[in-house]
Amino acid sequence: MERILNVKDLKKYYGKNTNLTKALDGVSFEVEKGEFLGIMGSSGSGKTTLLNCLATIIKPTEGVIEIKNKDLTKLKSSELSEYRGKEIGYLFQNFELLDNLTAEENILLPISLHKKSDLDAKRRLKLLASYLDISEILNKFPSQMSGGQRQRIAAARALILDPEIVFADEPTGALDSKNADMLIRKLAQINEEENATILMVTHDPIAASFCKRILFIKDGKISHEIKRNNSSETQEDFYQRILNMMPKLTGGNKNDF
Repeated sequence: MERILNVKDLKKYYGKNTNLTKALDGVSFEVEKGEFLGIMGSSGSGKTTLLNCLATIIKPTEGVIEIKNKDLTKLKSSELSEYRGKEIGYLFQNFELLDNLTAEENILLPISLHKKSDLDAKRRLKLLASYLDISEILNKFPSQMSGGQRQRIAAARALILDPEIVFADEPTGALDSKNADMLIRKLAQINEEENATILMVTHDPIAASFCKRILFIKDGKISHEIKRNNSSETQEDFYQRILNMMPKLTGGNKNDF
């Protein structure tokens, strides 16, 4: 398998001396091409800090983040901007769509910013619209859409440049159960059929059960890892294993997730 992401001894500290907070304290893992990886942990565990470091939104204190053997921590600002635009897609919890643009215009915005072929973009848009069931709403504005539709538009935007990896930050967090289920199933379909690499932070064990592997973070460190055995384990069985793991990270209180 081809390794897409390599994280080595990643640390992110805030403050100094007695006021030092170790948001990340030596996180290491790899992600292979085509993985659907979940990151779970209780509130304050470091999972969102990890995602923001990987997406270069914040700079780590120490450690290595390699995308296809390129160390992001050593890139200059202009190179980081290029990386953010072309190598990753980012799916936010709160959609982050522009209200004055149609769905199609929102999706194609990265194309215009990074000067990609319009013809290729239209082909890609048609494919993603089919996957995500949004073909009928491409001419609508965000205010004319449901929350689930807005998040599927945001997912198409994150995928339009066919990035090496998509970072998803609680993508179902702002959705009701029906729309959350629809979105996570669509992401799983794209992962399977397009071999898309997705790294998703989530507190939701149902969403996590669609992943192929889960890393659990506690106190800024990876404390546990579980992997779904697709040949012998149902999604329901994997979901139950996730549920069984959650109290170990929160002292028995699942509500802390």
